[in-house]
Amino acid sequence: MFEFINDEDERGQVGIGTLIVFIAMVLVAAIAAGVLINTAGFLQSKGAATGEEASAQVSNRIDVVSAYGNVTSESVDFANLTVRQAAGADNINLSKSTIQWIGPNTATTLTHTDATVANMSGDSFNTTAIKGNNDNVLVQQSDRIKIVIQPSTFASNLSAGDEVQLTITTQYGSKTSYWANVPESLKDKNAVNL
Repeated sequence: MFEFINDEDERGQVGIGTLIVFIAMVLVAAIAAGVLINTAGFLQSKGAATGEEASAQVSNRIDVVSAYGNVTSESVDFANLTVRQAAGADNINLSKSTIQWIGPNTATTLTHTDATVANMSGDSFNTTAIKGNNDNVLVQQSDRIKIVIQPSTFASNLSAGDEVQLTITTQYGSKTSYWANVPESLKDKNAVNL
């Protein structure tokens, strides 16, 4: 039933064959373990980066403190928003932010300009520090920056009863929406709350 190998030379060859198969199995297992460890490390770093980005989108928002419009000839020619950091937010650079304007007859995306308010043109907005040391960056929660938008550079001035949706998107991708409503009457007014 069983064949016994009595020749010493043949017994050595069987042992070497078994050893080669065993070494090959160990090498395959080591390579597979290396691939698994590399994949796990990559997934861990990718997951951490995704978590940080998601956290930044949620926490790095701005709050609109107040909004008013300058009235000229019974229409709003400048919309002014006062903004600050939301609680727990990092530094927010408004020059890297965009504002989506969805108004009575126009929808556009506004970008930051360093031009003075008098020289603004196109789809743009300007920023000025009210409280703090920087015209563009909110560093502390006590900082306040005024965002100035001149609708006539990309649409037309706002009339009585007009409504505009403003969505401010920071460099982190977080969004803040604000509805600006022009009062029903602008007669004999120089400025109105929006």
